[in-house]
Amino acid sequence: MTQEEKAKIEERIVDVIKTVYDPEIPVNIWDLGMIYKVDLQDDGTLDLDMTFTSPSCPAADFILEDVRTKVESVEGVTSANVNLVFDPAWDQSMMSEEARVELGFE
Repeated sequence: MTQEEKAKIEERIVDVIKTVYDPEIPVNIWDLGMIYKVDLQDDGTLDLDMTFTSPSCPAADFILEDVRTKVESVEGVTSANVNLVFDPAWDQSMMSEEARVELGFE
């Protein structure tokens, strides 16, 4: 896979991640800053590191499965390893400007 092909697939991965929401927060998980790493290998294997706003998130299983299902549906992704990490700990500074405005932080 060329760098251009890889960049296009990674762009589509981000687009589908932007369709995943925590049911309690009206902002997608990408803009919330919950995705720490998107690493697509040449064989189509995706390594994705993500976190939650709280380690005790009641919707964790639902969100993880939604992410996995959606990124694996992207053409060019053969499998996805979705890793839940808590280092660094998530905080509000990780949100996009749009997310901070939507949630009334700015």
